[in-house]
Amino acid sequence: MFVRGKKSLVILLAIIFTLSAILFAGCSKKEESVKSDTTDKTEQKADNNKTSDDSKTVNISFSGWGGPEEQAVFTELINRFMEKKTNVKVEYINTPSDQFMTKLQTALAANQAPDSFYIPPDYVMRWACTGNILNLQPYLKNSDFFDESNVWPRLLDRYRFDGKQMGKGDLYALPKDVGPFALAYNKELFEEAGVTPPAPGEAWTFDEFLENAKKLTKGSGEDKQFAVADFNIESAIWSHGGEFIDETGTKILVDTPEFIEGLQFYVDLSLKYGVAPTVSETQSLGSVQRWLNGKVAMIGMGPWNQAQFWTAPFEWDLMRWPVKNPGDPSVVWYGSMGFAVSPKTEYKQEAFDLIAFLAFDRESQKANYEMGQAVPNLIDMAKNDFLKYDKYPKNKQEFIDIIEKYGRPAPAELTFENDWINEFWTTWDMARSGEKSVEEYCRYIQPKMQELLDKSIKNMQEATK
Repeated sequence: MFVRGKKSLVILLAIIFTLSAILFAGCSKKEESVKSDTTDKTEQKADNNKTSDDSKTVNISFSGWGGPEEQAVFTELINRFMEKKTNVKVEYINTPSDQFMTKLQTALAANQAPDSFYIPPDYVMRWACTGNILNLQPYLKNSDFFDESNVWPRLLDRYRFDGKQMGKGDLYALPKDVGPFALAYNKELFEEAGVTPPAPGEAWTFDEFLENAKKLTKGSGEDKQFAVADFNIESAIWSHGGEFIDETGTKILVDTPEFIEGLQFYVDLSLKYGVAPTVSETQSLGSVQRWLNGKVAMIGMGPWNQAQFWTAPFEWDLMRWPVKNPGDPSVVWYGSMGFAVSPKTEYKQEAFDLIAFLAFDRESQKANYEMGQAVPNLIDMAKNDFLKYDKYPKNKQEFIDIIEKYGRPAPAELTFENDWINEFWTTWDMARSGEKSVEEYCRYIQPKMQELLDKSIKNMQEATK
């Protein structure tokens, strides 16, 4: 799961980045620098040939985070893996999400990292460069589970790094999952308000969205029914033509008119029109609970929300994110989480086998979607069995469309460090709460973000010398 992938996690990452910078400075000084790629591959192929004695018990550890539903899924999947690999015993370490990265980085610094672990995509570049994750490319050819032609290409690219640029080169992690962030709607509340959702594959304009949102909002106080919660901020900004960062990855664009217009739309939903909960209202009662209580008509959701949403006492489905002008393509953030292997593990092959099983094994992928945790990583399964699965949402095709057509990764995944965008996520309540106007906030935060991005670029240059 992503914890709205990103939003609650980025606050944690911003706090711990200083620790990360101290622990992992200097790519060129590490034994497994990506600059010695050929040597690494030769050594890893040698490691790959050192298979463990099947009569010997191999103990490896796997670390992640997740709520009760995710813990249940991974406990089941790991048990299945151990049934296939009878000589391998896996210790499953589940750490609270707000502690995970701190504990993992401390363990990495002390050479006590788990054998395999979750990794956010925006850490792949830095940790590949600093030798804290294993280059997995040499292990793929011998995998019983990996068929590259049957895995979402855009998903695999999230974990490729060629020493300078993400999206190219070798795989340094395998995808745990793919998280298209869709817009769900409560069918019963729509019917009560006389609102007809757009047909599958079509989208309201922002004006139409707002017009219908007003119809879907009623009441006041604790009993108020809101039209929408967890509207995707990236969708609002990107659909208005705004960008966080330019194509070269060197200039922050949050002070442009397009960005300001998109953020203004988002803020106005709560502060001007009252069709979405304010920051304080969300703090008093979370958006998901409001949705389950039948007090939200539309909500942003990922596949990881499905199991929880199945408990809702009403019918619901997915609709397309709104656009600025009729006929414009929708655009929205979509997330992912990865599996990585520590280069310090004694059992590289077994640690790789575990994450490959979790990422690609058909039984594992089937169990994952049947338990309401993910869209399959396997294309054929996603487009057949998953689409036919007899549980909400019925319009599962919207998940597929986001993956294939209009989903975009977070911009921080393309930069060496992510503290520049964390500066935004940890301060944007100034705009959301009305402490500053949207324009004031954007002009205030741009130079701060630019300074941090410049630092990231400099650190990348130093690291890849």
